[in-house]
Amino acid sequence: MFGRSLPFGERPALILIDLMRAYFEPGGELFLGSRDCLESAARVLAAARAAGVPVIHTRVAFGPGGVDGGLFFRKVTPLRHLVGDGPLGRLMPEVAPGPEEVVIVKRYASAFFGTALASTLTTLRADTLVIAGVSTSGCVRASAVDAVQHGFVPIVVRQAVGDRDPRPHEAGLFDIQAKYGEVWDETAVTKRFGAGRLPRAGNGPAAR
Repeated sequence: MFGRSLPFGERPALILIDLMRAYFEPGGELFLGSRDCLESAARVLAAARAAGVPVIHTRVAFGPGGVDGGLFFRKVTPLRHLVGDGPLGRLMPEVAPGPEEVVIVKRYASAFFGTALASTLTTLRADTLVIAGVSTSGCVRASAVDAVQHGFVPIVVRQAVGDRDPRPHEAGLFDIQAKYGEVWDETAVTKRFGAGRLPRAGNGPAAR
C-alpha cells in the first residue's frame, strides 16, 4: 500500500538546495519564472535558525569544461553557466549562509551523490532532513530519494520548492509523498520548529 506516513523526527536538519542566482535571474536559461519558493525558503530558514536546527546549503559548480559533471553536464546544456565561480552560481542573499552553516558544492542532482552530506548528517545525529530548494522534479526529488535510502526521513516543504513547470512540480511532490518521504506545508514545518521540543542535533545520545 502506498502513502503510509513517516514520522517527523526529534533531530531535524534543514537543507536548502541550489538556491542560486541562476534560477532567479529573469531571462536566464535556468530561470524558474517565480520567486515564491525562495521567499518561502527564507521563512523556513529563519524558523530553523530560531529553533537551533542545523542548516546545510548546496550549490552547483563545475571545473573547467565541466569534465567533473560527466554525462549530466553534457545532457543539461544550461549547466555551462555554472562552470567556475561566476555570479549565477552564488546563493541568493535572502538565504545567504550563516557563519556556522555548512555549504556543500555538488555536481549532480542529488545533494548526497559525491558529497559529504550523509556523513555530515550522521555527525549531527540528525534523523530527519527538511528539504527546500530547486528544482522539485530534479535535485529536490533526487535528494529526497537518497535521504530515505540513507535512513533520514525526508520532509519536503511544499511552498519552499519550485520548478519551471507546474506539471513536473506537482508530479514530483506526488511521487515523493507516495513512495519516499513526506510533503508538509510551510506553516506546519515552521510550527514544528517553533514548538520548543526539538533537541539541538549533535547533543545527547544518537537518535538513529
